[in-house]
Amino acid sequence: MWTAQDIPDQRHRVAVVTGANGGLGLEVSRELSRKGATVLMAARDNAKARAAQQEITAEVPDADLRLYELDLAALDSVRACAAAILADHPRIDLLVNNAGVMGIPRRSTADGLEMQLGVNHLGHFVLTRHLMPALLAGRAGRVVSVTSFARFMGRSVGADDPPQPNRYEAWTAYGRAKLANLLFAAELQRRLESAGASTLSVAAHPGLSHTDLQARSVRETNGGMSQRFWDVAARRVGMAPPRAALVLLRAATDPSARGGELYGPRWFSFGSPVRRPVIGRPGQAGPNLWTYSERATGELFDVADIVRRSE
Repeated sequence: MWTAQDIPDQRHRVAVVTGANGGLGLEVSRELSRKGATVLMAARDNAKARAAQQEITAEVPDADLRLYELDLAALDSVRACAAAILADHPRIDLLVNNAGVMGIPRRSTADGLEMQLGVNHLGHFVLTRHLMPALLAGRAGRVVSVTSFARFMGRSVGADDPPQPNRYEAWTAYGRAKLANLLFAAELQRRLESAGASTLSVAAHPGLSHTDLQARSVRETNGGMSQRFWDVAARRVGMAPPRAALVLLRAATDPSARGGELYGPRWFSFGSPVRRPVIGRPGQAGPNLWTYSERATGELFDVADIVRRSE
C-alpha cells in the first residue's frame, strides 16, 4: 500500500499547488513541504492561504512556503500569478492543478466563461501555458491535472462550442469540466511527446473525499437536494483529506510514472492510490478541446514552439 512515507525526497524541487489553502491542496502542500520541496501555494483567498501556511509551518517548522494570489475565475489574475511566479522561480519541477468548484448554479467568470469549466479547466489551461517554460527548465518536470469520476457525466467540449452553453445543468457542467481535465492531461502529454520534451503530464482522480468542496456546493445552491446528498455521502463514507490527497501525491512524485497515466483509488472511489492504464490517445476530443480552450481564453498554447524556445 502506497503511503506518504513513499514520497521521494523533494529537496531542491519547486512545486506549484493551486487551491493550496484547504482540502486536498493543503494536504499536498503539507506533505511536499515535509519532504523538503519549496511549495508555491496559489490560492484566491489570501487570509485562508496565510492560515494554511501557518498551519503547515506549525507542524513542519522548516517548511519553505510562498504565497501567490490566484483567482482562476479571472484570467488576468491567472496571468499575473504566473508572471509573479516566473519572476521568482524560472525553474519549476511540479505543477498540481488542483483547485476547483463543483455543482454550482450557472454563473460566469470575469471573462464571460461558464464558471465550472472556466475555473476547473480554462484557468488551469492558461496557468500551465504561462508556466510551461519553467516546467521545461525543471528536473523531470511534471503537470498533474485533477479529474473526477464525475467525468462520466460530461460530454467532451467541441472546438466551436460557445463559452456559455445554451442549456445548463449543474452536474452535467461539472462532469464536462472534469472530463476536460482528463482530456487536457492526455492531449498535453501527446504534444509534449511530439515536441521531444521530457516533461510529463498525468491525471489523478482522488475518489470520494470529505473536503469543503461538497459543503460549498450546498452553500452555493442554498441547500440543493443533490448537493446535500453528496455532502452527506462525503461526510459518512468519503476519505479524509490526508488519505484522499495520497492519490495526487503519488501522481506528483512517483518516480516510475509515465506520461498520460491516470492515478486513482484502488476501489474507484476509495482506497490506496494506484496507477491505472495509460490514459491513451483522446482521438479528436483532445485537439478539439485545445482549440476551444485557445479561442475561449485568447491564449495560443503552442507546446512545440515553447519547447523550441526553451532549448
